[in-house]
Amino acid sequence: MDTLFAFVISAVVLLFFMRRYLKDLKKSEARARAAAEKAKLRSDGPRAQHPHIDAEYCIGCAACTSVCPEGDVLAMLGGKAAIVNPFKCIGHALCADICPVGAIAMVMASPSVSADMPRLTPEYETSVPNLFIAGELGGLALIKNAVSQGRDSIDHIANRLASQRTSSPSPEVHDVFIVGAGPAGISASLRAIERKLNYITVDEGEIGGTVAKYPRQKLVLTSPVEFPMHGKFTKTELSKEDLMAFWSKVLERADFQYRPGEKVEDIRKGEDALFTITTTKGQYRARAVVLAMGRAGSPRKLGVKGEELPKVMYRLIEADHYINKHILVVGGGDSAVEAAMGLAHQVGNTVTLSYRQDSFSRIKERNSQRIAECIRKGKVTVLYNSQPVEFKARSVMLDVKGETREIPNDFVWIFAGGEAPNAFLKKIGVGFGSRDLTSEAGNEVKRAASKTGGSPVLAGR
Repeated sequence: MDTLFAFVISAVVLLFFMRRYLKDLKKSEARARAAAEKAKLRSDGPRAQHPHIDAEYCIGCAACTSVCPEGDVLAMLGGKAAIVNPFKCIGHALCADICPVGAIAMVMASPSVSADMPRLTPEYETSVPNLFIAGELGGLALIKNAVSQGRDSIDHIANRLASQRTSSPSPEVHDVFIVGAGPAGISASLRAIERKLNYITVDEGEIGGTVAKYPRQKLVLTSPVEFPMHGKFTKTELSKEDLMAFWSKVLERADFQYRPGEKVEDIRKGEDALFTITTTKGQYRARAVVLAMGRAGSPRKLGVKGEELPKVMYRLIEADHYINKHILVVGGGDSAVEAAMGLAHQVGNTVTLSYRQDSFSRIKERNSQRIAECIRKGKVTVLYNSQPVEFKARSVMLDVKGETREIPNDFVWIFAGGEAPNAFLKKIGVGFGSRDLTSEAGNEVKRAASKTGGSPVLAGR
């Protein structure tokens, strides 16, 4: 009798927790479906590399949904992993790494989505032979991706030159010309030294690229990265200062052939298969070119009356230079949110964040949590469904849900992205768009599976 009673109690407890689990699962799936539907209204899909999940092989372990640093890119739907916020993916590939059955492949976006992206081979070569693109310009935002692509593109160039060279190279012709001294350009330069290539690197700005313009102590790397001739950084998290300190050491190298303040104006390939690169300071000849100049380009302006006022800016370098001010930040991405939070922590600042949508949908999970806390504590006032209509000397006029509102203002920061250098790329002959790899990803996984006895392996990385 006691045994039967214990069995009944155990069954009731088990049933209770099972029902609770199923109820929570149903709610979780409902939220995921709602997020996916909302994402469809705001984005036509991932812009570049993203995970493709083969549902046939997915075992529903949910490991991939919890490992993504961006938060809710993936979710469980119907017992299978699914992409619910594809536009948030920036190519960490940790989901593919952790999948125990290899059901996830990293692929590029389809042509309809990536029509404004340069068409690249798996070796990062453009439609112009021996002209390569590394880093953000190719569609991937992560610094570790830029470092890897800069290194790998040089390896491919070095191997190709070694197989083609039949006579002593002319000292007047560089093996490779590198445009940009950000993460990808520095990595490419160090690899060129390592592979004993005759190279030169130019940048229209300063070393470090976009990273040099980040606010102080901004976390720029959250996973290990390995630079040529340096090895893997031992720290798993690197700040802007960590990278800039390393790059300062690179500048001291006698064999680091770098020329700052030199903008590339044109690149032409002659009948002799050599490139002629025209810059603001002269001309160069090279057998290969690596474009590592980033994608941000010139800051995108809003076209709002008063935008030419000196108080309107597009980059925040040092937040602590601004205290006791009325500040407006415009934008809804990570840069805008981070700038607003940084400025809000300075003494006496009143910070308003204006965003044209009704919620933040493209920011990192950690930023989502931090901005929510800042809003709760009253450090930042967020005006959703709003946009500036006029900037005045001491105030800003905002359209908030159809109503005009005027708020005091001393400084404005606009984070509306940048104008990508697509016109320049097209001028030098680079093709755009890519073949649709998404539909092929499943076949790649299955083909790989057939070679390994039926268990799929990771494809496309």
